[in-house]
Amino acid sequence: VFPIREGVPERVLRRVSTPDPSAQFTLQPYLPAVHDRLTVEIRRGCTRGCRFCQPGMLTRPARDVEPEKVISAVEEGVREMGYNEFSLLSLSCSDYLALPSVGLEIKNRLKNENVTLSLPSQRVDRFDDNIANIIGGTKKSSITFAPEAGTQRLRDIINKGLTNEELLRGVKTAFERGWSTVKLYFMIGLPGETDADVLGIAETVKWLQKECDTRKRKLKVHLTISNFTPKPHTPFQWHTVSSSDFERKQRMLKRAFRNLKPGSCKVNYTPFRISAMEDFIGRGDRRLCAVMLKAWENGAQNDAWWEGTDEAFASWDKAIEDSGLTWKYRQVEDGEWDVLEKLGDERYRGQGGHGKGRIDRGVLQEERLDRPLPWDHINTGVSKFWLKSDLQRAMEAVTVPDCSHHVCSECGVCGDDFGDNVVVEPPPLPAFDGTCEKDIAKTQKVRIKFAKLGSMACVGHLDTLRLMERAYRRAALPISVTGSEFNARPRVTSALTLPLGWTSESEILEIVLTKHMDVDDIKTQLNAKMPDGMPILDVEEFPLYHMTGKLRESVAEVVSEHELLVQVALDPVAQDAPDAPDAPDADDADDAAAPGGPRDVDWRAVAQATLALPELQLEKTSKRGKTQYFDARRQLLGLEHVP
Repeated sequence: VFPIREGVPERVLRRVSTPDPSAQFTLQPYLPAVHDRLTVEIRRGCTRGCRFCQPGMLTRPARDVEPEKVISAVEEGVREMGYNEFSLLSLSCSDYLALPSVGLEIKNRLKNENVTLSLPSQRVDRFDDNIANIIGGTKKSSITFAPEAGTQRLRDIINKGLTNEELLRGVKTAFERGWSTVKLYFMIGLPGETDADVLGIAETVKWLQKECDTRKRKLKVHLTISNFTPKPHTPFQWHTVSSSDFERKQRMLKRAFRNLKPGSCKVNYTPFRISAMEDFIGRGDRRLCAVMLKAWENGAQNDAWWEGTDEAFASWDKAIEDSGLTWKYRQVEDGEWDVLEKLGDERYRGQGGHGKGRIDRGVLQEERLDRPLPWDHINTGVSKFWLKSDLQRAMEAVTVPDCSHHVCSECGVCGDDFGDNVVVEPPPLPAFDGTCEKDIAKTQKVRIKFAKLGSMACVGHLDTLRLMERAYRRAALPISVTGSEFNARPRVTSALTLPLGWTSESEILEIVLTKHMDVDDIKTQLNAKMPDGMPILDVEEFPLYHMTGKLRESVAEVVSEHELLVQVALDPVAQDAPDAPDAPDADDADDAAAPGGPRDVDWRAVAQATLALPELQLEKTSKRGKTQYFDARRQLLGLEHVP
């Protein structure tokens, strides 16, 4: 690839920006997002050097955010956004050395806010009691780690930097601190992998369960076995595993897991066809433009790989065939990128690399390593020579330490263009004040009347409740919560469920407060946080208890009926109406007003006749597509025509 215009550099320089922990504060979605929580960035970039990881190569150098900025951003964001969960974001949160101090300080400050902290990426070797104190809430169902490989040898090849002892210590700490299920991520098809490494995954799981199980509790393990897909700009960008080899290794693992205790381990496998397609697209060149266009024309839009694999592949296979690249896709399926295919051959022993052979000299010097790649014109800062050298180190099972905390690995990133690693000194570890103290006091009950108008009719019932809950938090209302040990919920009750697409001028919610507030203040504070189309109409206080001391019924138990106004748009073409004369055929809109048309029907008489019916059988389609019948007359209390 070379520039075709004057003034364009031969290589495009990757842009680098400073992490901003407050970047999300402007977004306040009405509907739940994919990651429906407040996200605060604590560190950008990763220098761990995992040889399979593209983000770890593309985001260098690593830059920490000042601890006080993180703490302030979380405090402000939780109150401004109304979320009850926040996440500290980084490629490797555990490498943020200030994490224990920052997490405990946030936990202490928001102790009574009923807020949960989650960490998207944790290294099992850094997981200890301090980290366990700050993540999760009252409900501890599962925790996720990524050992990636089943043996120590293979973890050294990929530069994971994790020992068996560290893996056991982290999993055991999580199990002893209350997590009943551990999710583990592994990969198959890594460079240098043998069948013993594949079977090592099952052996590792069996060993972890043996070391952690007690008489009263058993460790449950959920596994995700992914097929390794090489990524550009990584030391493993010259590697590929054939689909047939993936299939064989998956069969091998399935047989091995049959020997584990039934119900103790759940395993999910990535389809190998998807991995081949990801490899074909991920390392393709500009010829893929035609493939993507034709796939889109064939109907591959918003592909749901996990739900309709055959349909999705049919679109892509045809697009590849129409673009004349079937031969290329078959090469990817057969592992044509594998420049390491000669490793282990007796002809190449004695050339170094502990009998594994070398890729940079002698008979094994591989010309394909020096061939231009479709992404060579992108300057990531990591030199191609360093990637080849690191590939050689991988074949010799030589690990490279994290350059943020140890000696420089000389990858070429640090300098004027991309800056240097920024590592902040961790502040002193504060004392842990304990877990959240749920405020279950019931001091005041109020009923809130609000409207749903305009586009807010497109917000469903559950999303409305979530929206209202965030509004309560943003308005700083002292909402009482349930006393559940595992999942405390706000004491909020809705009267009736409004169907999706309906507007309303009289929706009612009931909330219980821990402190007494003036109803006018509640209305004012809530209206300031509500979206357009959902105004608060009235707030009224109701007693919590009967005179006998018994707790009063909730609004859902009190409200038993509601009034609906249905506006019917009459079709210009006359249609039959109940108990009305047949309408004549119509050729234009004027026939709708002709004698015998629907506008001439005595709708009051129709309403009376409907109420006189003993039953009114209607049909509806369930979510699963089944036709169901119900008697609507039993639910109909009254019916009248409004001119």
